[in-house]
Amino acid sequence: MDISMLKKFLAALLCLSVNASMAHAANDTRPAAQQMTAEQFIAALDFQKGKITLPGGLATLDLPANFRYLSPSDTERVLVDAWGNPPNAPTLGMVVPAAISPLEADGWGVIVTYEKGGHVKDDDADSIQYDALLKDMQQAVLDNNSERKKQGYPGMRLVGWAEPPGYAKSTHKLYWAKELGIDGMDGHSLNYNVRVLGREGVLNLNAVAGMNQIVAIKTEMKQVTAFTEFTDGHRYADFDGSTDKVAEYGLAALVAGGVASKLGLFGKLLALLLAFKKIIFIGLAAAAAGIFRFFGRKSKVNLDK
Repeated sequence: MDISMLKKFLAALLCLSVNASMAHAANDTRPAAQQMTAEQFIAALDFQKGKITLPGGLATLDLPANFRYLSPSDTERVLVDAWGNPPNAPTLGMVVPAAISPLEADGWGVIVTYEKGGHVKDDDADSIQYDALLKDMQQAVLDNNSERKKQGYPGMRLVGWAEPPGYAKSTHKLYWAKELGIDGMDGHSLNYNVRVLGREGVLNLNAVAGMNQIVAIKTEMKQVTAFTEFTDGHRYADFDGSTDKVAEYGLAALVAGGVASKLGLFGKLLALLLAFKKIIFIGLAAAAAGIFRFFGRKSKVNLDK
C-alpha cells in the first residue's frame, strides 16, 4: 500500500466532527519528521520515569518501572506525527509501557485528559443496570451509522463489554472496556476506560489496543488505575457543597454519555483515533512496515535512554 492510498484510508476511517481538521491531517507533510528514522523519533521524545505531577498540579502518576510518561507536547507528536491522527484537543499527556515502543504494531498508550464538569455524585453506583445500558449504547451507535455512511465513512458497531463496568467506592474510580468493530474490517478494537472522580471533575484515562491484547491490557490498566491519584485539594473528599458545582450526571452517564460523549464512541476523542490506528494494524498486517507515514523504517527501540 503506497502512502497516498494509506492517507485516503486514514481519512475514510477518522470520522471527525470538523472536516477541516481531517483535511489538515491528510495534507500535512511535516518535512522534518519525514526525514527521521524510528530511532531518531524515539530519541527525541522524553520518556519520564517515577512520580509524575500532571500539568496544573491536578493529579499524580506514581509510575512503576514498567511504565513511562510523555508530556502533552510529546503526546501530540506521537498521535499526529507517528500515528497519523489529526491535531485535536490538548491532553495532560500519555502513559506508555516501557517495554514496547509506541511505533510498534503492538504498542499502545493511555491518553490522559480532564473534564471539569462538576462533582459527580456516585449515588447510582449500586442501581445501574449495565446490561440494559449496553443495549442502549449499541443502538445509539447503529443509529449514528446512517449519518456516518452519508459522509462516506464505514459503519461502526459496539460489539459488547470487553470488561463490564465496575466502580470502587473507596477510591471513586470507575472502569469499563468496550469491544468495537468497523464495517469491512476483520479485527476488533479494545477501548479501555477509567474515570477517576475528583472534587470538581473527572480524570479520564483511555487506552486502545487490539482485542488480541485484552489479557495484557486488563492487567496493565489495573496498575494504571491504582497509580493515578488526584492531589490534595482536588480529591473527591475535598468537595465543598457550599462552593463547588455538582455535575448534572452520574456514573451511568459517564459510561453512556455525559463526559463520555466527548471522550468515547464517535471519533471526537483521541482514544478512539487510537482505536482506528489499531484497527489498521489488525486489518493490514501485511502493510505494517508502511503504516507510519513519516518514517523510512520501523524497528524495536529501547525507551530507556
